[in-house]
Amino acid sequence: MSLKGIKEELRKLSNPKKVVILQRFFKTGPGEYAQGDKFLGLTVPQIRKISKQYSGMDIDDAANLLRSGYHEERLAALFIMVSQFKKGDGKSKEKIFKVYASNTKYINNWDLIDLTAGHIVGAHLENKPKGLLCQFARSKDLWKKRISILATFEYIYKGKPQETLKIAQILLNDEHDLIHKAVGWMLREVGKRCSQKTEEEFLQKYYKKMPRTMLRYAIERFPEKLRQKYLKGLI
Repeated sequence: MSLKGIKEELRKLSNPKKVVILQRFFKTGPGEYAQGDKFLGLTVPQIRKISKQYSGMDIDDAANLLRSGYHEERLAALFIMVSQFKKGDGKSKEKIFKVYASNTKYINNWDLIDLTAGHIVGAHLENKPKGLLCQFARSKDLWKKRISILATFEYIYKGKPQETLKIAQILLNDEHDLIHKAVGWMLREVGKRCSQKTEEEFLQKYYKKMPRTMLRYAIERFPEKLRQKYLKGLI
């Protein structure tokens, strides 16, 4: 379960050809949102498999792995943390949450967030004050903002859309495309998993103000006639 061991396992599967593809896909070029990020060239199923084998790793070692310069190693660390969080007691969950929340500078791409924020941040705060989500949503940091809205997926699954709508309102005028997509996606999930009525009540207040991409994501599952009404501002 050593830090050295998991790094060796991940490097054994390194694929230089895939590195080039991943660097382009995850926008690592100059001026792009993941500028300078490094990859080993592994797939998510490969990372999941190795992470499962190391799920008993000491949380401090997992935290060190999370600070790696390699994207796949950070994702492996997060998978390990999710696994431990789900099985852990109150004390261990608190520690994992604190490691996650204090290392957001390394949780710095949409896949790292989307696969883990709900399972750790959302789950930990479910029965606690959720001020941290609002704090993250109002941050200048792109990734903290994405964490804030994706963490609420945990509540959407349980039919509780209120926190999603609160964070969506805060992020309504954000300028980044990755936030537009994330908020629109979560609004769509509110309609799908909670109720379309709840989603539409929110949209009818704000759809003319929200970025076009956010709106398109939010109404993707609507009947075509209704979708066109929103797009043309006829609601």
